[in-house]
Amino acid sequence: MSQELAVGDGAVVAVGECGLDYYYEHSPRDVQRSAFAAQIALAHSRQLTLVIHARDAWDDLFDVLTVEGVPERTILHCFTGGPDELDRCIRAGMFVSFSGIITFKSASNIREAAARCPLDRLLIETDSPFLAPVPHRGRANEPALLPLVGATVAEVKGCAIELVAASTAVAAANAFAVTA
Repeated sequence: MSQELAVGDGAVVAVGECGLDYYYEHSPRDVQRSAFAAQIALAHSRQLTLVIHARDAWDDLFDVLTVEGVPERTILHCFTGGPDELDRCIRAGMFVSFSGIITFKSASNIREAAARCPLDRLLIETDSPFLAPVPHRGRANEPALLPLVGATVAEVKGCAIELVAASTAVAAANAFAVTA
């Protein structure tokens, strides 16, 4: 199957995980920014969802997105920011995805961000096999642990877990332009 056929037949729904990671510095920052700009351009040209990874690079991330334009459907995967970064994501029209990190004792800023994230823009994920939620922290993560992330989101939002489950299912369908 050619790349053209795969993209055109719905088999490919997103460009990602791409973005900037200044924590590990595996690539020079200018190279990361250039590659990220090209990935954004690909998402625009193919009308695909852009799935972003951002670690210790918020200002540069938003600088590149300002220059290149935020694709209509963009997800900030495995959100590690606080309320200020959440606000920037929401103003840019992004979906924001919370992982098992939200359950960590040290993640009060992430929980605060989740509490203020609109449900129609909120996603949950495992980031499997990494970042298993408490009480499984330190072990391999797996999809079966996703309800722990949802339960923590429900707790910080002060709503029923069923509401989080239903709203994140709809938000995911919208984020990836697929039917729920």
